[in-house]
Amino acid sequence: ILWMRRQRVLRRLLRKYRQQKKIDKHLYHYFYRHAKGNCYKNKRVLVEAIHKMKAEKTKAKALQEQQEARKEKAKLLKAKKAAKRDEALKA
Repeated sequence: ILWMRRQRVLRRLLRKYRQQKKIDKHLYHYFYRHAKGNCYKNKRVLVEAIHKMKAEKTKAKALQEQQEARKEKAKLLKAKKAAKRDEALKA
């Protein structure tokens, strides 16, 4: 009976977060499955896990954007060097 009550609390929280757009459907599914698998002993632990996962996702996204910016900068620099080299060969 205690396990059922805990499950209902956790699932209710997950539904609320999904409706408020705090988590997307993929995170919802991930946390729903883990809640069913008895990974979270109470609501506080689940909320902490959600915040941690969201922070990791935003950090990974920021790193991805930085990497893309670096690649673009390198590509532009390479094109500029190639143009400069062509100019030097023609002259």
